[in-house]
Amino acid sequence: MYTMIPFTHMSRSFNDLFDEMERSMFPAQQQGRLPAFRTDIRDAGDHYLLEADLPGFQKGDIDLHLEDGVLTITAKHQETAENKQEGKYICRERRVGSYARSFDMSGIQEDAISAAYENGVLTLKLPKQGEVIPQSRKIAIQ
Repeated sequence: MYTMIPFTHMSRSFNDLFDEMERSMFPAQQQGRLPAFRTDIRDAGDHYLLEADLPGFQKGDIDLHLEDGVLTITAKHQETAENKQEGKYICRERRVGSYARSFDMSGIQEDAISAAYENGVLTLKLPKQGEVIPQSRKIAIQ
């Protein structure tokens, strides 16, 4: 019997449940890509701070592309012939594939975005656009 407190019998978050459901319906091997990576976006006053977990990637594996107000973060694991090992795998969880996520950059100073990658975490500083102050002026009549 369940406890009287709602949802306490669930040991995982709803995100984990939906991720598991997606993996069971659309396995990563069939999609040709890995499941989407996790991000945190924090309001830091004059800018937003986006932190994306991308463990196991090198800085050169990550691509940031900004087009038409949309920022796309892509990270690719590629397997080269020299990385292949002979023999059968009994278990192979480290996959070759790619992550990709896109974010709307409305209200962001696109030319002032900065990025850093350290210890498997990509950090983007997204400066907010200043408040638009309505301009008023007097027009002289001729």
